[in-house]
Amino acid sequence: MLNDIQNDAKTRMGKSIDALKNQLAKIRTGRAHPSLLDTITVPYYGVDTPLNQVANVTVDDSRTLAVSVFDKSLIQAVEKAILTSDLGLNPSSAGTLIRIPLPPLTEERRKDLIKIVRAEAENGRIAIRNIRRDANSDVKSLLKDKDISEDEAKKSEDEIQKITNEFIKQVDAVLADKEKELLEI
Repeated sequence: MLNDIQNDAKTRMGKSIDALKNQLAKIRTGRAHPSLLDTITVPYYGVDTPLNQVANVTVDDSRTLAVSVFDKSLIQAVEKAILTSDLGLNPSSAGTLIRIPLPPLTEERRKDLIKIVRAEAENGRIAIRNIRRDANSDVKSLLKDKDISEDEAKKSEDEIQKITNEFIKQVDAVLADKEKELLEI
């Protein structure tokens, strides 16, 4: 029972780390990366379709993305979708290829992005602590029902705290990597 609670907490905390990484991947750094356009959808035969299903996104150089659309009739729609996204990008069409130059980040914008990244990391920590709270309440309910002894409950709570500390360290490491990436020029 206690192992199930701990394993469930580990699984959920791991998912929180993955969610944090996904959130941070959406935050644009100065470098071009194909995942930058993952959130963009294009209307294709009446259905909003992810950009990576209607086009191939590649990196031309460190500051330019190239989007080659599979269906030529979609070029205008893809360009419009990129332009109207909240990424602040300005695509330019060259025949069947759409080039997207990424403007360099200003110092002020970098600081704003770091604040956003830190807030996301704090949300990740809060999620992990909430999972710890849930696991500890499960242990306490087992103790209350007299399914486990007080010593077992205390050991389990200590183990859950160790697991929590490990995942909080992972959040801090992810945050440090993203901050370093944002501060690179």
